[in-house]
Amino acid sequence: MQLLDRVAKDKTGGTAIEYGLIASLVVIASIGAFDAVANENTGLWATISSKVGDNMGN
Repeated sequence: MQLLDRVAKDKTGGTAIEYGLIASLVVIASIGAFDAVANENTGLWATISSKVGDNMGN
């Protein structure tokens, strides 16, 4: 029972948990940003391919 009381009162792991949550939020935001950039990049190359194909046919 003393061990459980000691574990319940221990506050030293709070900072590590906070840093872990911050890191996970940064990763989630990065994945969202990379996805948006990838979609924009794919659209750009599709447009370029279409225009090159149109001009090569002329």
